[in-house]
Amino acid sequence: MAGFHVENFGCRAARADGEAVSARLRAEGLSELTLASADVVVVNTCSVTAEADRQARAFVRKTMRLNPGAKVVVTGCYAQRAPQEIAALEGVAAVIGNSHKGLVPEIVHGLVNPPSVVDGAARLIPAASLFSINASAPNTSAPIWADDHFAHSYIEDAQVLPGAQTRPNLKIQEGCGNRCTFCIIPTTRGNSRSLSRAKVLAQVRGFVAADGKELVISGINLGRWGREFSEPSSVADLVRAMVEETGLPRLRLSSIEPMDWTPELVSLMGEFGGVSIARHAHLPLQSGSDAVLRRMHRRYRPWHYEQKAAALVETVGPALALGADVMVGFPGETDEEFRETHDLIASLPFAYLHLFPFSPRPGTRGWDMHRESPVSPQAVAERMAALQQLAAEKTRSFRAGFVGRSLPTITLHTSASLSAQGRTNGLTDNYLPVEIDAVLPANELVEVRVVEIDSKGVLRCEMN
Repeated sequence: MAGFHVENFGCRAARADGEAVSARLRAEGLSELTLASADVVVVNTCSVTAEADRQARAFVRKTMRLNPGAKVVVTGCYAQRAPQEIAALEGVAAVIGNSHKGLVPEIVHGLVNPPSVVDGAARLIPAASLFSINASAPNTSAPIWADDHFAHSYIEDAQVLPGAQTRPNLKIQEGCGNRCTFCIIPTTRGNSRSLSRAKVLAQVRGFVAADGKELVISGINLGRWGREFSEPSSVADLVRAMVEETGLPRLRLSSIEPMDWTPELVSLMGEFGGVSIARHAHLPLQSGSDAVLRRMHRRYRPWHYEQKAAALVETVGPALALGADVMVGFPGETDEEFRETHDLIASLPFAYLHLFPFSPRPGTRGWDMHRESPVSPQAVAERMAALQQLAAEKTRSFRAGFVGRSLPTITLHTSASLSAQGRTNGLTDNYLPVEIDAVLPANELVEVRVVEIDSKGVLRCEMN
């Protein structure tokens, strides 16, 4: 039987896209195989940094080494941003930008079932038949599906189910219109678009019917969900409906911009946090300097961020896992501006940080700013090291505070080696990795008591 392999890079929303592609292909009768044995390999790329692009190219080369007979389909943000660059890579059979990601299952199906006519219908849509598609770009050999209309970007009919991903992602919002100076996302994913309330609730009910326990709601700019509808809706209204109308045991919100944490949404976290909503809030920070935030065109100031964080902790309680993204070395960042970021982070009760150096992206204002006033690689490395140390201290301190306490936890898929030791991986509702001293199946909600924290920061637990 023909088979496929999907490899995901990047954010939760991108992973949700990849999971939807896999679900559609399985539903159409294709087998999900390893990289080395698949007939078609789908590389679902990120392009938020130059390193993300490099990783995607390296994976294509790895695929050709391990499985030279495979047909490689590249999709995602890199495929949208630089399709001709990817189409020129050896082994690439098709390039499908985010604008046409909804067609990935159909195109893959055509590649693994030649000829392209199945049951009298063309399964592999010719690139030339699609609107504004460059099917024969110079110096490329693979057909390209990509434009700036994003009319085929959603994969709406793939039901999200528990499986290989115990805690799968449901992407309910796509695109972003914020136009931050460092960000390529508006180019690679288009403006904000939302999945309808009815489709979201139907997905959640289907997940619950399949015995799903924890569902992660994600989006490129999740807090903007529903704003473009004829009768604008808020993500807070949707969250309440998911909690009260579907029977979902636990909902987890992925990243939401600081200014989209409305009083209503914060209140919901207090009302349902620790019960049916995970006590976990991720607010992208990027910088703690007012001047840098202004150059980034971010829509908040450091004091706004402090107010939102304080409101969440006061409402949810100190068990809240507060996380953030922080960018180091944005063009023109001075020592003083970095100290402002360091000091702000030190003052807030973060459970974890995602740290990354600024990476200039072609087509953004940040690309030109970097050429005009770059931060030296040495300064970036020193600042990254300082924040990494601070983040490690905060993470360990937060986790250590739960020794002796009980926490609601979902069991995860556990390696055979850990199961042989009589332990099971889990994740608490407030985003703490745990090892439970019991052998348990994945996708179970249990209550555990934290016994100790090991040298790697993992919490050792026993069943309550």
